Amino acid sequence: MKKIYNYLVLIEQDEDGIYVAKVPDIAGCYTQGKTVQEVMDRIKEAIELCVESDKQPYAPLKFVGVQHVEVASS
Repeated sequence: MKKIYNYLVLIEQDEDGIYVAKVPDIAGCYTQGKTVQEVMDRIKEAIELCVESDKQPYAPLKFVGVQHVEVASS
């Protein structure tokens, strides 16, 4: 029987309008797409590939929250 894992996915949009999705719990697990739906479909595939390639499940971290931090640069 397969175990179901839930991963947090961060989605950002680059300067060209391309969506970039990354999974913080899995190093190097990211993808991109032209729409949010496309990037979500692709990140599911990327997660499956990352988990299969390591042959060990990644235990998802507990999501705490998102904060905005302002930093001044000289």
